[in-house]
Amino acid sequence: MCHIDGMDCPDCADKIAKVANQVPGVTQANVNFAGETLSAEVASVAAMQRLQKVVHELGYRLKVPQSVLTTVLQVEGMDCAEEKTLVEKALGDLPGLERFAVNLVGARLTVVHDAKRLPAEQIISTLSEVGLNATPFGVPQEGGGLWTNQGHLLSTVLAGLLTASGLLMHLSGGAGVWEKVAFGLAMICGGWFIARKGLAAVRHGALDMNFLMTVAVVGALFIDAWDEGAMVVFLFALAKVLESRSMDRARHAVRALMDLAPPVARVLREGKELTVAVDAVQVGDVFRLRPGEKAPLDGEIVDGLSSLNQAPITGESVPVDKSPGDTVYAGSINGQGSLDVRVTHMASDTTLARVIHLIEEAQASRAPAQAFVDYFARIYTPAVIVLAVLVAILPPLLLHQAFDIWFYRALVLLVIACPCALVISTPVAIVSGLARSARAGVLMKGGVHLENLGQLKVLAFDKTGTLTEGKPRVQGVETFDDTTQAALLNIAVGLESRSEHPLAQAIRHHAEERAIDPPVVEGFQALIGRGVEGRINGQLYRLGNHRLFEELGLCSAEVEARLEQHEAEGKTVVILGSEQRVLGMIAIADGLRSEAPAAIKHLRHLGVDPIVMLTGDNRGTARAIAGQLGIDEPRAELLPADKVQAVKDLVAQHQKVGMVGDGVNDAPAMAAATLGIAMGAAGTDAALETADIVLMGDDLSKLPFAVRLSRATLGAIRQNIVLALGIKATFLVLAVAGLATLWMAVFADVGASLIVIANSLRLLKAK
Repeated sequence: MCHIDGMDCPDCADKIAKVANQVPGVTQANVNFAGETLSAEVASVAAMQRLQKVVHELGYRLKVPQSVLTTVLQVEGMDCAEEKTLVEKALGDLPGLERFAVNLVGARLTVVHDAKRLPAEQIISTLSEVGLNATPFGVPQEGGGLWTNQGHLLSTVLAGLLTASGLLMHLSGGAGVWEKVAFGLAMICGGWFIARKGLAAVRHGALDMNFLMTVAVVGALFIDAWDEGAMVVFLFALAKVLESRSMDRARHAVRALMDLAPPVARVLREGKELTVAVDAVQVGDVFRLRPGEKAPLDGEIVDGLSSLNQAPITGESVPVDKSPGDTVYAGSINGQGSLDVRVTHMASDTTLARVIHLIEEAQASRAPAQAFVDYFARIYTPAVIVLAVLVAILPPLLLHQAFDIWFYRALVLLVIACPCALVISTPVAIVSGLARSARAGVLMKGGVHLENLGQLKVLAFDKTGTLTEGKPRVQGVETFDDTTQAALLNIAVGLESRSEHPLAQAIRHHAEERAIDPPVVEGFQALIGRGVEGRINGQLYRLGNHRLFEELGLCSAEVEARLEQHEAEGKTVVILGSEQRVLGMIAIADGLRSEAPAAIKHLRHLGVDPIVMLTGDNRGTARAIAGQLGIDEPRAELLPADKVQAVKDLVAQHQKVGMVGDGVNDAPAMAAATLGIAMGAAGTDAALETADIVLMGDDLSKLPFAVRLSRATLGAIRQNIVLALGIKATFLVLAVAGLATLWMAVFADVGASLIVIANSLRLLKAK
């Protein structure tokens, strides 16, 4: 519960609540006008900071109670659904706990708590009691001893050696007591961590895999199957070590992003170059970026020329030339030149930092496929445990079968009861997909959006700034009679030298590329709504639109014909003339993005059909652009509200619809779509906040890649679920039929988990 200063009307409360619910990581935001309070579900510290920022931008102040803290912990050993359940059971009844969220793949726990009643140290202590080592996230930890860091691996190796010794003695015969000693020590060495976690789970009312495995091993001893008990412990301990290593690889894919920006910067202060931690650098400081170094912070170049590889942000490895006034993103790799850069964002607010925060939050989000998996897992484990009890009891009681045979089969069923492979089938695939897309410059803000992208049936595109560059450029220069193009451009750039109109800028840029300098203009005058005029070398010239030259009576049939041709192609025409005649014309248009035609064609091959263009431009321009790109439905002369309605109509007709725009102007239409996709959003706060998927660079070719990746992720999820359920079902049948052993059941459990993880990690190399 947070207090809001300055809220003086009910409408203010509604406005704050509406904006708060749009902040990523914030849900169920409600504002109480009478109590001047805001309550919300906040997923992380970063989300709370963004919430405070947007409320401040509205003119209010959000006060977070000092005693209520959000603590983020890194939890070692949280590799499977059992550990997640154990955490939930252990923390569930702690006084002072408001809420918490477990991120299984990130091995992270976010806790919102009253620091007075429930200090962070108590949370860490509670987790330690159930065998989980938790440390504050982002705080460097001491190395610890060999046993602290490699205890599981060492105990597993020792259990393996002892088990092998016992088996050799068993095969040689004549060492009955000593082989049992070897097997017993193997079970103690390998089973210590397993039994500790299992008993802790029972104390908190949970029957996890560790407890079921402990029961199975004790049961094996009860029926004098010491060799199988030792083998089961070793195989299970080994599988858990391998599973932990595999999960670490998936986690590393996201953690690697955090290492892209260096921890220190060379800051220039009082003429000296000082090495300063990035957290201590302030906005306005200037840091020096030497050749080959990574930029530590976002900033603006104040001195120097170089080229930067911006792949960590945009996914595009082709270096971009940079000069004074250009933006530098944290994590960019400098080329050959030295740059002095003025800091524009603190370390916690750089574009790279915001991307990392959004990916971390996306890891914790539940994809739609996860709902089925979680529901099934809640039913599966209790059902198999009940089946195991019935298998152990009913045949001996009703059919007078041998108890030890059916008791053994029940133990096998207990081992198979763990749904770990099924539970992790979705989140590992989702995180692998999110990490791969981030490396390619495509930021997906949650598993639900990753899934939706692969299911899209229709894509709607904004035109200006999305399919086109958003900058008018000269497309052609035509002259009449004996006028040359150089002479025409010389006069035109002279007349436009004082104008800031986008068309004037396009003409000046075109002339600069051809090294044409503007002449001296005298008697310059703007002709409102028509153009400009002025004298060059004593001769009067006019540069303007069709209307100006019609009024002057200088439009011939040839001029009209060429005008119609250019306008049919969606170009804007500027005419240049003297007092007596038309000298020529300059055709200007917003150029297509170079990658747009190939991207549209590729999307069609992927089955995205139809493809629609929504624009406020005139029909002629819309038809011309659509024709060049092969777009089915160009819809022109649309106001923002019309775009929203068009998207709603598409959703009603096709269900799964994506809207691709260039940020703020298209936000309403993007919100109305199933999926909002923002173009060219590197460094753009609004696009990062509003879109579901962000193409960090100005590259439409990333969109077909993202669709392919999404479909590959959906395919991996389906494969994982089928594999997990298929292996479990097969071994359930084999167990009841008496054809499965305890060690085979271990392979069915953790072996399936390893297969699922390996299948998901393939997404990290998706093309």
